[in-house]
Amino acid sequence: MVGAIPGALPPVTGWAAATGGLEAGAWSLFGIFFFWQLPHSLAIARLYRDEYEAAGMRLLPVVDRGGRATGRQVVINSLALLAASMMPALVGVSGAIYLAAAVALGMALLWLAFRFAREDTAAAARRLYLGSLAYVPLMLLFLTLDKVG
Repeated sequence: MVGAIPGALPPVTGWAAATGGLEAGAWSLFGIFFFWQLPHSLAIARLYRDEYEAAGMRLLPVVDRGGRATGRQVVINSLALLAASMMPALVGVSGAIYLAAAVALGMALLWLAFRFAREDTAAAARRLYLGSLAYVPLMLLFLTLDKVG
């Protein structure tokens, strides 16, 4: 969780550099990147849990061998991500194209999160990881298309 804060700050920094301020749009981007990181990171940690355990790193998937707490965290943060992803439209940074894409992409990631929580397999972790990798560039693409279109 602590690493999610510095991971979410680059878009805020870019916003501040481009606009000279920290308006609601900057914080909506912070929320998206903050909540995206936990499902992404926990999917990686589940994929490589044996390696992390061998290295003595006590990540959640290492200590939660059944996957119940890990799955719960992934689903909770995916729900929060879905809500956060709507914020650019709600604060006037984007419009209907972005909002529709944010809901669709957020629901897709949430579906992968539920599967991950239910299955606790490397295959489910890989699907969530790949979905999370696609999520950010697609969200940014639709945010851009919404402004250009």
